[in-house]
Amino acid sequence: MQWTRDDRPRRVTLISTGGTIASRWQGTGYAADASGDDVLATSSLPEGVTVEVVDLFNVNSSRMTTARQLTLLRAVHAALADPGVDGVVVTHGTDTLEESAFFLDLHHSDPRPVVFTGAQRPLGTGDGDGPGNVYDALQVAASVRDLGVLVVFDGRVHAARGTVKTQTLAADAFADPCEQSLGKVGFGSVAVRRRPDRSTPLPLPAAAAPAPGPEGAGPLPRVDLVMHHSDGDPLLLNTAVAAGAQGVVLVGTGAGNATPEIAEAVADAVAQGTLVALSTRVNSGPVAEIYTGGGAVDLVAAGAVPTGTLRAGQARMAVLATLLTDIAPARRPALLHTLLNGPARPEPALTAAGSRFSGGS
Repeated sequence: MQWTRDDRPRRVTLISTGGTIASRWQGTGYAADASGDDVLATSSLPEGVTVEVVDLFNVNSSRMTTARQLTLLRAVHAALADPGVDGVVVTHGTDTLEESAFFLDLHHSDPRPVVFTGAQRPLGTGDGDGPGNVYDALQVAASVRDLGVLVVFDGRVHAARGTVKTQTLAADAFADPCEQSLGKVGFGSVAVRRRPDRSTPLPLPAAAAPAPGPEGAGPLPRVDLVMHHSDGDPLLLNTAVAAGAQGVVLVGTGAGNATPEIAEAVADAVAQGTLVALSTRVNSGPVAEIYTGGGAVDLVAAGAVPTGTLRAGQARMAVLATLLTDIAPARRPALLHTLLNGPARPEPALTAAGSRFSGGS
């Protein structure tokens, strides 16, 4: 698919949230403090595109919270309530960009695009990548339709689902370890080679309603990550549940493995109503039910929901979105499975006796 904009003027809303793209030197290090107008002023604008800036908040994205992500979700929906807006760009710190983008994608039903971008080098540096990324994001936001929430970075167009930060400092910071990018942007056009896999969008949660009641939306769900490792035991998982976690993402070894003791702790957590997802600390490949002895076979039998190819940060957002949805607790595991795995697609046969697979326990 090739999108080239016609001559019709386009309106794009740019929502600024901080991050490296808005960071300046503070004497001992960089921190976000520049406005959206300051960020936009560093970039050229695609021809025929006008931009309206919304300064939502201004933080390093390592300080992102569920409350801020809900505020962002509400702001995007408010921007798209204007039929004259052709698309939305969100400038965001790269540390947690993958989480916010996926969270918004889970709730995005509008054909108009929401495009996340940011920078690996701070505002005003001679070799800064922010201006080019903003230009490309505006170009994509003004051009494409029916692709959901996107991440545009270093000339590449990525689907929100599955895209994670893979480089701490390099300009080509984002990729989906299990899938190729959607396409590229440059020379006035956007080339997209495939449509993204997306689950059916969720309704806007009550916690993101435009006008919550006088007491607010109430406490937000706590969702924790717990990673397995050599010498791992159930202590951290049990502590998370005791601290009030309504959801936990267990980050297993290999294809999603842990120990018999942790499998027992998962069963206890699920019995108490905690939603447990099972991810892997491995960079690429799906969670797969191959091993017993505390492996994914036992963890899934204990009630953990496998995350497919989603990594832990995005799996956590799927758990959060499930908990924010107004459904009965008994239906949550099925909804979570749908959000984690998206449309069904074939995976290598890993569980049949005698099947071929590479990798071990």
